Amino acid sequence: MSLDMLARTAYTEDHEAFRQTVRRFMQEEIAPHAAEWAEAGIVPKSIWPKAGELGLLCPTVPEEYGGLGLDFGYNAIVDEESAYNGRAATGFSLQSDIVVNYIVAYGSEEQKRHWLPKMVSGEVITAIAMTEPGTGSDLQGIRTTARKDGNHYVINGSKTYITNGQNADLVLVCCKTDTEIEPKWKGVSIVLVEANREGFKRGRNLDKIGQDEADTSELFFEDVRVPITNCLGEEGKGFIYLMSELPQERLSIAVSCQAAAQRAFDDTVEFVRDRKAFGKPVIDFQNTRFVLADLKTKLQVGWAHLDWALARHLRRELTPEEGAAAKLWHTDLQWEVVDKCLQLHGGAGYMNEYPIARAWRGARVSRIFGGTNEIMKELIGRKL
Repeated sequence: MSLDMLARTAYTEDHEAFRQTVRRFMQEEIAPHAAEWAEAGIVPKSIWPKAGELGLLCPTVPEEYGGLGLDFGYNAIVDEESAYNGRAATGFSLQSDIVVNYIVAYGSEEQKRHWLPKMVSGEVITAIAMTEPGTGSDLQGIRTTARKDGNHYVINGSKTYITNGQNADLVLVCCKTDTEIEPKWKGVSIVLVEANREGFKRGRNLDKIGQDEADTSELFFEDVRVPITNCLGEEGKGFIYLMSELPQERLSIAVSCQAAAQRAFDDTVEFVRDRKAFGKPVIDFQNTRFVLADLKTKLQVGWAHLDWALARHLRRELTPEEGAAAKLWHTDLQWEVVDKCLQLHGGAGYMNEYPIARAWRGARVSRIFGGTNEIMKELIGRKL
C-alpha cells in the first residue's frame, strides 16, 4: 500500500503531483541510507541542498524570499512521505514547519532577506533552542539570559534535547532579556545566534532510545555576543510568539505520527501473510485478524481527523487546543499501532533488523516532544 491509495480530502491535484516528487526523493535519497545514518548518529548536511533543489524545504516561504509561496499542505506531504517512505528523522520538518514560521512572521526585513533564501535552498540548517536541563515544558522558567551590553546581547546558559543541534548553522535561542519582570513570560525573547559566534559550543550528540539518525544535542552559550538586531521581533514578546506557532508544530507531529503508524501497519500485514505458525500463515488466526481490523479502523478514523485538522489549519482556523488534541490523539495512536504490530511479529519484532523494531523505538518520543501528552490534556482541559 502507499499513501495515495487512501481517500484524502485535504489535498488538491497539485498537492498530489508534488507528492510524487517527494516520494521519489525519500525512496532514492533517504530510505537507502537510513540504517547507515542511524549508525553514524547524524544525517549528513549534504542531503539538505538536494532536498532544497526539489522544493522540499520551507515551501511556504513567500516567493520574494526565495520560496515557492505554497500552503502548509505541501509541508504535510513532505512529513507524510518522510515518515512513510523515508523512515528517517531528517530534521526537515523542524526547519520547514516550525523555525521558518518564526522568521517569516516576526523577522525584520533584513533577517528575512538574509536567512530565508538559504533555509529554502538547504544552505543553512536551523534549530530552535527552548528546553534546558532543568526546564521542560515550562518555558517561563528558562534560565538562559541575554544581557544588554551597548548594542549587543551577551548570552549565557545551556540548552538540551535540541533537534538539528550538531548540524545547525543558525539557532533561535529562547532566553531571558529581562529577569526581573513579572509575570516571567514577559521577559522571554528569541535571539538569532549563528553557530560561528565565539562562545557558542555544541555538546555531545545525545544517545537516544530511538531516531538514532537525528542529531539531538546539548548547546552551551558562554558570553556569546550578538548584535541587538539579532532579536527576533520585539524584545519580551518571545513567549507570545512561541505560543502562536504551537498549533502548526503540533499538527506537524500529528501528520508524521499518522503516516508512521500507517507504515507500521502495512509492514505488519505483509509480515503476517508471509510468516507461518502451526502450519498456516499468522494472518489466518482470528486474533491476528481482529487486532489488525481494530487498528485499520482506528487508522481510517485518524486519516479523516487529520484531513479535518489540515483543512482547518489551511483556513487559519485551527485553535491551540485543537492542535493539542491532534498531537495527543495521533501520537497515542502511533504508539498503539507500533506496539501491537511489534507483538504480531513475535520474537522477530524485538530484532532491530526488522523495521517494526526501529519504528517502535522511534515512536516513544512522540508523546514527549512538542509538549508532553499530559500537557496536551491540560491545555485541552483548560478550555472545557
